[in-house]
Amino acid sequence: MENLIKQLQEYTVLCVEDEDGIRKRLVNTLKYYFKGVYEASNAEDAFYLYKEYKPSLIITDIEMPNKSGISLVEDIRKNDIETIIIMVTAYSNEEYLLDLINLHINQYLLKPVNSDSLLNGIIKAFGNKLHEILSFHKDLYFDMSQRELFYKNALVPLRKRDKEFLILLYKNKNSVLSYELIEEYLWRDKSMSIAALKTFIKEFRKRIPIEIIINKPQEGYKLINF
Repeated sequence: MENLIKQLQEYTVLCVEDEDGIRKRLVNTLKYYFKGVYEASNAEDAFYLYKEYKPSLIITDIEMPNKSGISLVEDIRKNDIETIIIMVTAYSNEEYLLDLINLHINQYLLKPVNSDSLLNGIIKAFGNKLHEILSFHKDLYFDMSQRELFYKNALVPLRKRDKEFLILLYKNKNSVLSYELIEEYLWRDKSMSIAALKTFIKEFRKRIPIEIIINKPQEGYKLINF
């Protein structure tokens, strides 16, 4: 989750809500996640900001005076089906739901919206645009969607067992990865000899551009905290 949240900092968001108190709370929360946050209290101003700034995400209330959130989205969707849109409403209305499906809405949130439901809704709305990144060092990361390791944005060729070892190390980053766990997850139904493990670790270290593990004698291996 932490890595997914970090990726949101690459995006911008427009928050549309006519109730000032609710909008201010939403905007304050959104500022923790996004590099740019725009706000509007009505659909007319929101459409102007949309055309001006082309935000990555739009979060809009449905029920607003003069012009509804659905009308705003209809205007946007005339020429744009790519922008991610989350609709917020106090009512669970089947008629609204049908309209939202036709307008390619990415997510639908019911009021009251708290910080957890907002974040979960945002992550679901982004879908595959966000992917899990395992960071081992500021220059070294493993992209779970591609199952590839990168160093300074360059691909690091690895074997299947190397990748499994990296994932296992990350899952146990706050503790020592025991020999028993290594044998269970990397050797599976085969027996792991100490000689085989030493050979694997030696070759693994050669393929990784920087040293990221330390050996804990008679215990196992641990990620280095950079």
